[in-house]
Amino acid sequence: MSFPTVLVANRGEIARRVIRSLRELGIRSVAVYSDADAAAPHVREADAAVRIGPAPAAESYLDIDAVIAAARTTGAQAIHPGYGFLSESVGLAEACAESGIVFIGPSVEALQIMGDKARARDHVMRYGVPVVPGFDARGLSDGEIAEEAERVGFPLLVKPSAGGGGKGMEIVADAGGLAGALASARRVAAAAFGDDSLILERLIRRPRHIEVQVFGDAHGTVIALGERECTLQRRHQKVVEEAPSAGIPAETRERLLSAAVQAGESVSYVGAGTVEFLVDADSPEDVFFIEMNTRLQVEHPVTEEVTGLDLVALQLRAAAGLPLDVTPVLRGHAVEARVYAESPERGFLPSTGTVLLFDPPVGVRVDAAIETGSEVTGFYDPMIAKIIAFADDRTTALRRLDEALSQTVVLGVDTNISFLRQLCRDARVIAGDLDTGLIESLLPVAAEKPTAAMLAAAHAAAPSRPEPVRTSPLWRDRPGWRLGAVPVEREAFAVLTDDDEIIEAPSEDDGASRGRTHAVVDADGAVWVAEDGRTVRLRPLDRRERMRRRLAAHDGRTSATEPEARAPMPGSVVAVHVQDGARVIAGTPLIAIEAMKMEHPVLAPHDGVVHLLVAVGDQVRRDQPVARVTTEES
Repeated sequence: MSFPTVLVANRGEIARRVIRSLRELGIRSVAVYSDADAAAPHVREADAAVRIGPAPAAESYLDIDAVIAAARTTGAQAIHPGYGFLSESVGLAEACAESGIVFIGPSVEALQIMGDKARARDHVMRYGVPVVPGFDARGLSDGEIAEEAERVGFPLLVKPSAGGGGKGMEIVADAGGLAGALASARRVAAAAFGDDSLILERLIRRPRHIEVQVFGDAHGTVIALGERECTLQRRHQKVVEEAPSAGIPAETRERLLSAAVQAGESVSYVGAGTVEFLVDADSPEDVFFIEMNTRLQVEHPVTEEVTGLDLVALQLRAAAGLPLDVTPVLRGHAVEARVYAESPERGFLPSTGTVLLFDPPVGVRVDAAIETGSEVTGFYDPMIAKIIAFADDRTTALRRLDEALSQTVVLGVDTNISFLRQLCRDARVIAGDLDTGLIESLLPVAAEKPTAAMLAAAHAAAPSRPEPVRTSPLWRDRPGWRLGAVPVEREAFAVLTDDDEIIEAPSEDDGASRGRTHAVVDADGAVWVAEDGRTVRLRPLDRRERMRRRLAAHDGRTSATEPEARAPMPGSVVAVHVQDGARVIAGTPLIAIEAMKMEHPVLAPHDGVVHLLVAVGDQVRRDQPVARVTTEES
């Protein structure tokens, strides 16, 4: 390769992934980091590292000037942007060109065309690539948008023209929901991408999301490296991906690969790109272009597994002006699961904190952003690891993924690992009967009680309490007794779950589960326990606290709902939907909180008059009161 030094303008698992390939190729790597990532693994693993700003991404990883300055300071000849952040930034590509630095990605023109969904849609249509019926809302008033929406027909999908990852997408069932969806999509698009332009498309009822990995070189060659199934999504965020897709007809596959190459050739594409399509699950012959992502994708490992290729190495080759010289041969099946720091039982709310223990599975590929001791903050995406399983066939690959997830231990933050296992074992997933609404059909996720093995592990790991005043061994070692009455048994070990349920734990582990559970204690004295991919947080209770909670539970004066509306997670207040003093009904959205690129509403707990306790821009803690809704009674 012609790049002695490459700067990696990203963080987390993708930075580690790129650094790994650079090391194997003998290329010096430079990491960049924010204050929140000063101790992150990617910083330590690079040959050099440069601080580029404080924790917020807008002041660090999205700061083009800081990234270019870091490249100049370290003598980097090229910049690899990873995915997300500046990976599809025209500004970074132009700044690289002005500084004589190679941007490891496509041309500025390709970024400009494909980086805007509306422009990309119009562009590929001229080259015969099929698109979903819809329209570009740029420059249209809300009234004009409503007229065009009626012409296309409901239901509709509203989505930002810029960006990706499902952020800002809204589904509109009828004309009555259009105005609210437009406002929400514009707000998210402006905050995430700095551009509130929207496009609206007909919503396909049972869509499958299938994408094609393409590669182009500076010599005019564009090839397809097969397709990936990315249908298992929640709120337009991919959760499980696989390659190849789950049993689409050969004719559809050929149509997908051909259309993807056409799209790449239309912009003389150079480097790694992904062309995304919708396929109607009920009419698989219907294929529609969605967008082209002009970068490496999160799910690129499944393509690497079935092709045996290093896609980062191919990116470097293409950026250096060398011909690809690749004849892809696909074999076997690969499935990837994204591990998020979130709580499915609490509506998939993000989780932050210190990773007290990370023990990855063996025998499969693991691309992780974390290690034991890592801090998961609310500043960045909640994905903390990817588990990738490969086998000769799809059924075996799914089984291996499920087994690997059962062995994955993450303690200190909530994760979706148990839910991922549920997906691997779902009958429709195993049969390949997929559509993007499948995950929603499994919701809500019910909270399970901790098993006896978990409780025993919590008991063994819990901090020991001070012993009572020492008397004779008889009084310490024997249960209490009273003359003519039932003996008083020693106080049982009890814990409080995150659902505020008191559970008594067995005093001893029977040994049946030994080796399957892991337990650690956090700074607050709570015990985190993992078993077979499932994690719980249990707070030991002393006798006084147990009694207090039991009395409160039986207190007839306790109302059905509290007057306070509380933050469901730590984050930033990005919108206030009501005025202070307004009269609201139960379920009315009061404010919106954003964390880890996701926006969550806080709803009125009951009818009454709202009194706001926060404003836009405020940072809030989990369970912090953000509004009070008073009634005549209160």
